[in-house]
Amino acid sequence: MQKMSLMGKLVIASHPIPGRNADSSDLVASSGARGLGNYMARACAEAGAKTLVIFDANQELGDASAAELHSKTGLEVIFYKVDVRQDKAINAAVDAVTERYGAPDVLINSAGIADSNIKAEDYDPAMFRRLIDINLTGSFQMAQAVGKAMKKANKPGSIVLVASMSGSIVNYPQEQSCYNASKAGVIQLGKSLAAEWAKYGIRVNCISPGYMDTALNRVPALEAQKKIWCSLTPQNRLGAVDDLNGLAVFLGSDASAFMTGSNVIIDGGYTCY
Repeated sequence: MQKMSLMGKLVIASHPIPGRNADSSDLVASSGARGLGNYMARACAEAGAKTLVIFDANQELGDASAAELHSKTGLEVIFYKVDVRQDKAINAAVDAVTERYGAPDVLINSAGIADSNIKAEDYDPAMFRRLIDINLTGSFQMAQAVGKAMKKANKPGSIVLVASMSGSIVNYPQEQSCYNASKAGVIQLGKSLAAEWAKYGIRVNCISPGYMDTALNRVPALEAQKKIWCSLTPQNRLGAVDDLNGLAVFLGSDASAFMTGSNVIIDGGYTCY
C-alpha cells in the first residue's frame, strides 16, 4: 500500500477544450478544470501529490478550478491556458513547468470532445478533422511534450491517456463512428508509446471509461438514451463522478510499476455483453 501513493510527485493534467459536446463517455483523467478531471485532481492530492498543474483551454474555468483545488487541498495548484491543438503552446507550458519544478512525474491527459448522435453519412468532414485533431493528435502532442521532458531529465514517469470504451466497442443507440475511431486511435497510440518509451522508464497506459454520470449527461435530451445505456450495463447504472479516481491514482503510482501498454476498461460491465 505504500506504493499506492503519489507522494512528492508533480502531476500534470490536461482537460477537454470547449466544444460542441464535451466528452461525456470519458473524461477524464486526472487533474483538470472540469467534471471527472476535477475529481481525479482531488484524488491525486489525497494520494500525496506535491504539486498539481492543470492545462485547460478555458481561462476562467482553469483559474477557478486551481483556486478551488488549492483551497481544498492546501497544495500548490498551477494553471496554464493550453489548447491541445497547439503544439507550440503545449511545449511552452511543459517547458515552463519543468523549469520551475523539474520534469513531471505523471501526466493524465483527458483532452477530448464527442460528436454523438450524428449519422456517418451526414458527418461533416471538417468536424471529423477537428475531432481527430483534438482527441488523437492532441493526445499525442501532450504525451510527446511530457515524454521528452521526462527523457531529457532521465526521469521515469507515468503517462495516462483517457480513451473510452468506445475505442473497443460500438455504442448503442447513438451514432458516433468518428468519435469511436478517434478513441481507438488513442488506445493504439498508448500501446505504441509504451513500447517505444519503456527503455526510458516511462510507462504509458489508457483508461477507458464507460458512461459516466457527469453534468454533461444530466440533460433531458439524453434521458431516453441513458435508460438504454443502463439496461445494457450489468451494474445498471452510470459511473459516479469519482469512480475513476482509484484507477487514476493506481496508474500514476509505483503500485503499477510493471504495467505499461495496457488499456483498462472501467464501465460497470458494459463491454461484457
